[in-house]
Amino acid sequence: MTKKLTRSLTDKKLTGLCGGLARYFKVDATLVRLIVAIAMIFSFGTVVFLYIIGSLIVPQESYGGFDDGFNY
Repeated sequence: MTKKLTRSLTDKKLTGLCGGLARYFKVDATLVRLIVAIAMIFSFGTVVFLYIIGSLIVPQESYGGFDDGFNY
């Protein structure tokens, strides 16, 4: 199965982009959110713009798209 970047349906606060990035890179979603929040403070709005663009471009996962590692 190939890795595909999608916005998360289950692990989301706003749009699911950070949850999807965390699943894609196999790190904790809280860590990704913390990095994005710090980057938003120090980027003078650039990361906010990139977050909005990313939320529009990255597709939302399908309802059957959750992969927990088990092959049924």
